Amino acid sequence: MLGLAVTAMVAGSIPLAAAQGASDATAAAAMAPAAASSAKPTKAERKAARKQARAKKNAELKKLEDAGYHPAANDPNYPTDLQNAQKKAGIGTGASQ
Repeated sequence: MLGLAVTAMVAGSIPLAAAQGASDATAAAAMAPAAASSAKPTKAERKAARKQARAKKNAELKKLEDAGYHPAANDPNYPTDLQNAQKKAGIGTGASQ
C-alpha cells in the first residue's frame, strides 16, 4: 500500500513531456551558444583568475608594508596598526566594519 502511494506521488510530480515544434527547436538552437558561454570556466581561465587575484593581494600587501604595517611582527597593537596602515595607504578598511 505504501509503495503504491509513493509511486502515485512520484508520478504526479513528473511533468508531462510536450511535443517540440519547429519554432521551439529554433529557439533552443539559438539559446545553445548562450548556454555554452555561461559554462564552467576552463582550467586555464581558472588559473589565470587565481594568478590575477594573487597579484592583486600581493600588491595590496606591498602597499600596506610601505605604509608601515609589518605582518610578521608579533604586535600587541595588531588591529590598530593594520587600520592605520590601511588609512595611510588608502586601502579599504577591511571586513572588520
